[in-house]
Amino acid sequence: MNLQHALLKSNYPSKPMKKYVFLLIPIFFLASCGGAKKITSTAETMATAKVFNAHQNSLPDFETLATRLQLTHRTEANEQRITVSMRMKKDEIIWIRAAILGFTVAKAYITPEKVIYYETIGQTYFEGDYSLLSSWLGIEVDFEKTQNILLGQALFDLNSSEYTYEITLNKYKIQPKKQAANFIHSLFLYPGSFRVAATSVEQPEFERVFFISYGDYQQVENQFFPSKISVMTNEKGEQTNIVVEYKNIDLNVSVGFPFEVPPGYERIEL
Repeated sequence: MNLQHALLKSNYPSKPMKKYVFLLIPIFFLASCGGAKKITSTAETMATAKVFNAHQNSLPDFETLATRLQLTHRTEANEQRITVSMRMKKDEIIWIRAAILGFTVAKAYITPEKVIYYETIGQTYFEGDYSLLSSWLGIEVDFEKTQNILLGQALFDLNSSEYTYEITLNKYKIQPKKQAANFIHSLFLYPGSFRVAATSVEQPEFERVFFISYGDYQQVENQFFPSKISVMTNEKGEQTNIVVEYKNIDLNVSVGFPFEVPPGYERIEL
């Protein structure tokens, strides 16, 4: 039994939101540097609060981040590879440039207040809040949760009064003490690093599943960062997969965040 089967005990068919793929790009990134370092620790029984505190304390600490990575977007109909540059000012800005064959196809500028992006093929742009992503994912998505996904941090506020854990597949499986009928969610933590191994959200009423898994983490300046993120969305009969592989990462370097919507682009309302 793998992590996905352990988290998703039932499968709901699904339908991807293809028109919003570039809006989803910023949710699925972080970066790596140097060779990936496999973690070979053993999950040990300990107090629930200690597990949750260890996870919180493992959050990488930096001011800025710059990376290049490869994104693969797959549906039943096609597959597309996109080269992505990402820069981050922690807790303030996520900046993304997506390119195919060296040509910019989309740019995004994300802050705690709003999301702005444009795409060059249709010459359109979007400016707004996180409500679209929240509605589509079935979870409240804001800047902090977006950043958490990029860093391998829990999407939910873990506390011992509402959540519990058990050891499964040599990992810490965390879930609510009482699951909501239409919001079934859980996650795995790696032992040793206490970084997220996988997260799932199921909504049976809408036949919707959202699943993220992380490969082996790697160390950059003695901190653990993801080396690969795989995302699966499943809704009403169709499935979409997004895989992000990290090429390099630099921490605490001087970076800019240039962003300007080209003149003549049409604003879209989603």
